[in-house]
Amino acid sequence: VQLVESGGGLVQPGGSLRLSCAASGFTFRYYNMRWYRQAPGKERELVASITAADDVTNYLDSVKGRFTISRDNAKNTVSLQMNSLKPEDTAVYYCSAPTIKAWGQGTQVTVSS
Repeated sequence: VQLVESGGGLVQPGGSLRLSCAASGFTFRYYNMRWYRQAPGKERELVASITAADDVTNYLDSVKGRFTISRDNAKNTVSLQMNSLKPEDTAVYYCSAPTIKAWGQGTQVTVSS
């Protein structure tokens, strides 16, 4: 089982980034997927989730209306489109398949002018 995130980087406040997570080693389309983040000195928090059966999504209140989670079962990927980024969005972002306790290595997102 492997999850590999990409797409992080440095962006100015108000900018956008798109994170991607490539999954392998399991039947991706059967599993709910999540994006988490962890800022320095803070606990890891759940940012967004998407179900396997019907693509139902849920978001952390502070990112609602700015972030969008999506999945492509043909490509075994889950993405997080992040718009109107704020400095408080700075964190390492991780994708996860919670049912099988799989985690990626994380990708750094830094929002700063």
